[in-house]
Amino acid sequence: MTKPIIGILPLVDVGRESYWMLPGYMRGCELAGGVPVMLPLTEDPSELSALVRACDGFLFTGGQDVCPETYGAKAPALCGETVPERDRMEAALLPLVLAADKPLLGICRGIQSLNALLGGTLTEDIPALRPSAVDHHQSAPYDRPIHTVSLVPESPIAKRLGKTELAVNSCHHQCVDRLAAPLEVMGTAPDGVIEAVRLPGKRFVWAVQWHPEFMYRVDSDSRAIFAAFVEAAGEAGAD
Repeated sequence: MTKPIIGILPLVDVGRESYWMLPGYMRGCELAGGVPVMLPLTEDPSELSALVRACDGFLFTGGQDVCPETYGAKAPALCGETVPERDRMEAALLPLVLAADKPLLGICRGIQSLNALLGGTLTEDIPALRPSAVDHHQSAPYDRPIHTVSLVPESPIAKRLGKTELAVNSCHHQCVDRLAAPLEVMGTAPDGVIEAVRLPGKRFVWAVQWHPEFMYRVDSDSRAIFAAFVEAAGEAGAD
């Protein structure tokens, strides 16, 4: 059986003018039976179309903040570093992925980008705009859980994991604010921050706010999320 090809959005080091990758994104996909490939940073329509044809699934990784302009904000003072080239790539790539019904998994920035591109908004800085007792930005090591997430009963992720509460790690200062109309919540933190969403009507479009790429070695739930994604990509590749 041919292993599904997983296209992974590149991480960008602006200061060093380089693209790079955390091994956990790749290893999580590999252990689930996929072949991960880091994508180029491109907005070229023909290149993106070729990538959608070549890959069976797409992983929207973490990284810098989503540009506020993506969700109509005009006061970016609370944002950290942004990478407009990556925002433009994701804006051009997402419609192609959805049109082809290729599986997509978003992680951290991935859930934020998905929400913004589908018409939702983001909270630019959690500590300043919605402070709570929940620690959303832990220090290393990042493979330890720091808070819980309540999963919506009967949601696809709850069914896959066989539970309605799980312990997760967390390293973000932004989050979903107004949920994009097409998305459906699958999980929330104790303070109400949206932690997991899906796009109904598609083969597989999940996004989570926590970091399974840091926890996959020690956490069966993280491995199960990668497995669900790669299995869906394998089904797409077999079509």
